[in-house]
Amino acid sequence: MEKRIHTPLTKEIARTLCAGDYVYLTGTIYSARDAAHKRLTESLAAGEALPLPLENEIIYYLGPTPPRPGQAIGSAGPTTASRMDKYAPALLELGQTGMIGKGRRSEEVIASMKKNSAVYFAAVGGAGALLSKCIKKAEVIAYEDLGAEAIYKLSVEDFPIIVVIDCNGNNLYH
Repeated sequence: MEKRIHTPLTKEIARTLCAGDYVYLTGTIYSARDAAHKRLTESLAAGEALPLPLENEIIYYLGPTPPRPGQAIGSAGPTTASRMDKYAPALLELGQTGMIGKGRRSEEVIASMKKNSAVYFAAVGGAGALLSKCIKKAEVIAYEDLGAEAIYKLSVEDFPIIVVIDCNGNNLYH
């Protein structure tokens, strides 16, 4: 089924999504990769405030290339999600409801998704230049020293993704 969703991605909306749904996402999402996830979990362990909201938010596993003149962002293809698996359950416990990446997820992440009513979306790998056209604004909000792995606040419009694992654990990869 094809669906259009505006952020925030509430748990109620997440529960309506099924593995295999095509989604066009509009609104605000955040990007973070390995190094940023490591810092986020270190901040949590230290009892520090996080630099981004997590409740009802979506994190895109992305490390963009620099933008060309007139563009909001450079190539914006997904990175392999399994590299964030050791960090994802802690963030899902804080209310994160969506993740965008490519590839499989661990059983621990899937169990946490079911417990916390979260969804894993896939963006098409290798289509970063095309996906970047759906990103209308990109602003570094944390960990600027990480370069492409900094956390970005992204404004997206009709960003095309597919529900790969829904909050019931239904999984397109299986």
